[in-house]
Amino acid sequence: MSNKELERKSEIERALDKRITQKEAAEKLGISERQVRRLIQKYKKDGAAGIVSNKRGVPSNRKIAEEVENKAMAFMNRPMLRDFGPTLMTEKLEQMEGIRLSKETVRRLMIEVGIHQAKTRKAEKIHYMRERRACRGELVQIDGSKHAWLEDRAQKATLLVFVDDATSEILALEFVEEESFFAYGEVCKRYFREVGLPISFYSDRFSVFRTNRSKDLEYEPVTQFQRALSALDVKLICASSPEAKGRVERANKTLQDRLIKEMRLRNICTYEEANAYLPEFIREHNHRFAVQPTSNFDAVSYTHLRAHETVLDLVCRLLLE
Repeated sequence: MSNKELERKSEIERALDKRITQKEAAEKLGISERQVRRLIQKYKKDGAAGIVSNKRGVPSNRKIAEEVENKAMAFMNRPMLRDFGPTLMTEKLEQMEGIRLSKETVRRLMIEVGIHQAKTRKAEKIHYMRERRACRGELVQIDGSKHAWLEDRAQKATLLVFVDDATSEILALEFVEEESFFAYGEVCKRYFREVGLPISFYSDRFSVFRTNRSKDLEYEPVTQFQRALSALDVKLICASSPEAKGRVERANKTLQDRLIKEMRLRNICTYEEANAYLPEFIREHNHRFAVQPTSNFDAVSYTHLRAHETVLDLVCRLLLE
């Protein structure tokens, strides 16, 4: 008998001997008086064995069928899935095999198969989180991430990422050879026309956005990118550290995990194919990860954009010359 069952036996015996009332026994055991009466009847009939749970040694009703476990583990052992994490593996298991399991069950099975190891959490340096902007389009974080996006199927490339600060929504993605003024110009041209003008961009101090050698100059030089944004009345803010633009940095980590594996499953081997797939990925990503902004007001300036069509055409020509 377990300690809990021994305690129940003791209180039931005291209630039978009239040393305590059934109500007092119920309060002591944390059960109802009706349950106490049931236990008393079972004790009178079967003795101490009546106190022992009938579920002892019986498989749980929620136990996963062995054939389902075997099918799930066989799926996890596929070579192209061996570096998937438990969360993504859970999603793909349901999408591709129709097997719906909890993330922790999948984690346990992956550990049993030997393709996942429990990680110990390291002490991290604390960075106080900046509050999100209230409105969509109020602040858009931009960054470029150079990585082996197609693994060994192609050379490394840079993914330009535009993330809304208020919602964590991915607004634009584009694979380019290098992070350059002309690459950002192409993405901005399409982004401004399809989405609208944000109030401000938040970037790092890469030379496209800011001139970093201005120590001995009387004034800070203006880059071509700054000049283009100024003509459209879009403010550019340059962060002092990667942690300051944490939303886009975290988006890069998510993309380096999920996007790479999604392209592997689709056998995408060129960056032309990858760019064609990106709109579908953006829709699925935003549906899963985007959050609601604090304010329902949308700061993306469609009217402002139409008022600047002439300027936008000029800026786009400058960006591409």
